[in-house]
Parts: sequence; C-alpha cells; structure tokens
Amino acid sequence: MPTAVTAFIRDETGATAVEYGLMVALISTAIVIVVAAIGVSMATIYQNIAETISP
Repeated sequence: MPTAVTAFIRDETGATAVEYGLMVALISTAIVIVVAAIGVSMATIYQNIAETISP
C-alpha cells in the first residue's frame, strides 16, 4: 500500500494540464481588464465627439 501512495504522490501527469489552465486563466483575466479599460476610454472619446458634433 505505501508504494501505491508514493507512486500517486510522485505522479506528475496532470501537472501540465493544471499549468496550462492557470496560464489560460491569467491571460483571460488580463484580457478582460484591458478590454474594460479600453471600453471606458473609448466611451469617453465618443462622448466628446458626440458633444462636439451635436448642434
């Protein structure tokens, strides 16, 4: 039984999938933050343009 537990603890076959999952989560979070920041900035720019154009 101890050898089975030791083999299970030393098994690293799922480590790569977990690492890829963490990288995808980090990149997705960064994209959401950037898009949100750009969206607010673009809304301000378009609002200024609309105020300038409107009579």
